[in-house]
Amino acid sequence: MMAFLAVGAFSCKNAEKEAEITAEVAEATEMATEYTVDTAASQIMWEGSKPTGTHHGTIKLSSGTVHLNNGIVEAGNFVIDMNSITDEDLEGEQKTNLEAHLKGTAEGKEGDFFNVKEYPTAKFEMTGIENNVVKGNLTIKDKTNAVEFPATVTMDGDKMLLKSEAFELDRTKWDVNYGSKSIFPNLGDKFINDTMKITVSLVATKA
Repeated sequence: MMAFLAVGAFSCKNAEKEAEITAEVAEATEMATEYTVDTAASQIMWEGSKPTGTHHGTIKLSSGTVHLNNGIVEAGNFVIDMNSITDEDLEGEQKTNLEAHLKGTAEGKEGDFFNVKEYPTAKFEMTGIENNVVKGNLTIKDKTNAVEFPATVTMDGDKMLLKSEAFELDRTKWDVNYGSKSIFPNLGDKFINDTMKITVSLVATKA
């Protein structure tokens, strides 16, 4: 069985990468049943890396719906709460500082990553599923690009459980520029990888 979902990404300022690539959003048939995302039970897991190590954490969804027909996902959309970005490998001041930097709530660093004051949410809209690969349009910081990732879905009564495999997003496609060696080639070993690893864990219940 298959499924889908969305998620977060990172930075860039390269004319080559500024073109937005999207596809037509999928629409559910009349036979489909609507499921509402359980935001308390769902989360997006992220991992970012640099030469000296990695950081990982979670992001929550603020809303979402999925339309299924006989257990097959036909359409769906999700809103991602960018204010909910958390880090899970640090503690105390280091954790607080990293989260503030990612969110853009640290003074003078608003635009380095996600700038949640200006862009408090991100959005994913499904465009289709093919060979167990979910396809959709992901909008972050008002930029939209097509993304795809492998995912499976299982049913448990009136609940749909979705789990994606870990997949990579190139943050530079959404103008998240900070520490990108492809944008700033003179960073030496003081760079952050352009790609982030994302895993989606989703629970939705019949509306």
